Amino acid sequence: MITYYLTLSPVFPTYHAYAGKPTNFEAAFNNARMCAKCQEKPKGMCMGECVVGYLKRHTIRANYDFWAKRFKKIEAGEAVLSIRQWVGRPYGKGSTQREIARLTREDGIGLQRLEFVHGTLSTAWIDWGKRRLSCPLEGLANNDGLSLNQWLEWFKGYDLSKPMAIIHFTKFRY
Repeated sequence: MITYYLTLSPVFPTYHAYAGKPTNFEAAFNNARMCAKCQEKPKGMCMGECVVGYLKRHTIRANYDFWAKRFKKIEAGEAVLSIRQWVGRPYGKGSTQREIARLTREDGIGLQRLEFVHGTLSTAWIDWGKRRLSCPLEGLANNDGLSLNQWLEWFKGYDLSKPMAIIHFTKFRY
């Protein structure tokens, strides 16, 4: 079985206004997974397990084609996705990672293609089957575990002229 690694940052990057402050991605990831399980229960059976706060239903990464190849193997049951978080300074000398979760196709993980009109953080288009849907940036930000302002600053240095990958951690899709 192939294991693909996806690492969540515990702190905001150095170029961000919140540099060095906690992202709380692990808690937001766990909140999203808990909320997804609660929503799968028959109506009226949820016992309030859902946690209030940001939900990290997905992460957005550059290089859609790279992730599309990986997700073909995951969907075929040949690979799993290891969600990890840095221990210590991300990419720092001697820094390690620890696994938060190991997800398979049975967990409902998925991939959607994201494009930005004119390569700017303005209008977002998401592929949904053979259709393309416009998606509000605030929704993308909140489902990525961030406020809109935090999210806009996080992605300001990215090459937005190329398709990006929305990697879903639950069955949620746009």
